[in-house]
Amino acid sequence: MEKKISYKLKRSKRAKRMRLAVYCDGSVVITSPFGAEQSLIEKFLTDKKQWVWDKIQFFKSVDSKAIRTFSHKDYLENKDKALALVHERVRFYNKIYGFSFNKIFIKNQKTRWGSCSCKQNLNLNYKIVFLPEKHQDYIIVHEMCHLKEFNHSRKFWALVEKVLPNYLDIKKELRNHELFYK
Repeated sequence: MEKKISYKLKRSKRAKRMRLAVYCDGSVVITSPFGAEQSLIEKFLTDKKQWVWDKIQFFKSVDSKAIRTFSHKDYLENKDKALALVHERVRFYNKIYGFSFNKIFIKNQKTRWGSCSCKQNLNLNYKIVFLPEKHQDYIIVHEMCHLKEFNHSRKFWALVEKVLPNYLDIKKELRNHELFYK
């Protein structure tokens, strides 16, 4: 008999597609656009079932002390450090790219390392200060490249590759590293 995966469903006005998250406590959350039908959500979960079970098993096998949890106090204590780091790295990489941007914001986000707004603002997660330098640089360069290419097209990835020729390896490492931050 097949086990059923229990999950929490979040409907979001901002969601353009469904998203699935498995947290270190084993909880599963599906975020979906408001209009998504329940049958579509169930199919989405069924299609990702093996991945979900693999993540749940992974978190059961990992020492929970290895997973860093953060509080609002951590954000307050590290946001200025993160802002200084991001400003310094943006200045460094912008000598190569020469992009114009509006402002840099440091945020306390649960699921994103960064974003670039249509107003040309760069938004970075304060937890970036806890990452290895090559992961920090990848995130910063990634968001900067959205200033020129507001998508993930070949042109976008060519811009990233211009300064990070091994960006695919770094991207893969970062995905594995993300498991230890919540």
